[in-house]
Amino acid sequence: MREIASSARLLEYVRRVGIRESEVQRALRRLTQKLPMAQMQIGPEQAAFMQLLVRAIGARRCVEVGTFTGYSALAVAAALPPNGRLVCCDVSEEWTAIARRYWKKARLERKILLRLAPALQTLDALLVEGKGRFDFAFIDADKSNYGNYYERCLKLVRKGGVIAIDNTLWSGKVAQSTARDATTLLMKRFNARLRRDRRVDIALLPIGDGLTLALKR
Repeated sequence: MREIASSARLLEYVRRVGIRESEVQRALRRLTQKLPMAQMQIGPEQAAFMQLLVRAIGARRCVEVGTFTGYSALAVAAALPPNGRLVCCDVSEEWTAIARRYWKKARLERKILLRLAPALQTLDALLVEGKGRFDFAFIDADKSNYGNYYERCLKLVRKGGVIAIDNTLWSGKVAQSTARDATTLLMKRFNARLRRDRRVDIALLPIGDGLTLALKR
């Protein structure tokens, strides 16, 4: 089996010929790269993959846990039909103010419903409205609550719906036996938990910082 070693040159090639990033997406990504927490933003190749996935499953209702400056939301919302909706969960007015500005520039603001509150609170409120109403969920927030976010999203998505979980390779530290910091151990346990969960089919993809897909059976 042939494997391709990743490199900055190869990544640049992928971004140059393998994706179609909109002008608004590119502008937002470049702006976010200048911010102190820039590492929280997903890469354009991951955004393109998620956008294609959302289109492929015919998603109409999506939920995102952790929005930051809104780059991933731009990708997902662009893939939705005119009557599609994306619920974004975040607690930062500062970062999401940037997101709102770029959503408007992309003329996607009407597809996106931002909920500024602790994500568990928002997810619980959505569950009160009914289970199995969403097609796609993206989790990219505080790692200490990944298990809680996952369980709620699993109830929210329909059978055949997909949950995408970011940072599951955690800079490669999950594969290092010597990495014993709290967050790495947490991510190792979370990955092992998904591996055992027979309610879903899973695939951990080496894209970005690791993206696990869980398809609800």
